Amino acid sequence: MSGHSKWASIKHKKAALDAKRGKVFSKLVKEIIVAARNGGANPETNSQLRAAIDSAKAANMPSANIEKAVKRGSGELEGVHYEEVTYDAYGPGGAAILVQILTDNKNRTASEMRSIFSKKGGSIAGVGAVSWIFHKKGIVRIARHKADEDELFLLATEAGAEDFRTESDAYELVFSPEDFEKAKQQLQTKGIELDMASVTFVPKNTVRVEGKEAQQLLGLVEELEEHDDVQSVYSNFDIPDEILAQSA
Repeated sequence: MSGHSKWASIKHKKAALDAKRGKVFSKLVKEIIVAARNGGANPETNSQLRAAIDSAKAANMPSANIEKAVKRGSGELEGVHYEEVTYDAYGPGGAAILVQILTDNKNRTASEMRSIFSKKGGSIAGVGAVSWIFHKKGIVRIARHKADEDELFLLATEAGAEDFRTESDAYELVFSPEDFEKAKQQLQTKGIELDMASVTFVPKNTVRVEGKEAQQLLGLVEELEEHDDVQSVYSNFDIPDEILAQSA
């Protein structure tokens, strides 16, 4: 497994741990509010909202919190107005970084982002400078002990998977964003338990980063992910397994 794939696996495990601690609730609430504002309060006709609600349920967010967030987004309840901002940037070793943000104060967030990148050896680039390196894909992860590989491969093929990857502890299925929701439902209908399912950004190519620069880069990504306004961080780095193991 490449260093980038292993990092994605580590992020998934950390996200599950953070969910248990309730650390992700505020970010999920923002996501639901913006999704409801952009596409309406009905998850049956708003795929962005449906995905946000699914993520909230997976994190064990109480139904009352989800309903309140939907109503805030649709205008039924008064709430904070969040703006969507994306930062194109570079980290130590020349790795591309894409940061997705929801904020109620763009100027404050911009100042804090500049401070983080400066302190951690990175730099913010112009709009679109690195976003072209990433393409949107639907990713499904299934623990290896929860499915037979041959059977799952056939199901994934029938569901339109573009790629099927076998990792040490999980299977990773890749779908186009357009096929993702239908494929997810097909797998669940067949009794397959999904450990993770989301539409995310995947790099078209990776950059090898090693030694001190790799450690600095992981420190930068971790601080970005801890920021309250940051929803997602994507990068195209490929870091040696031993350094990634330290970060885990």
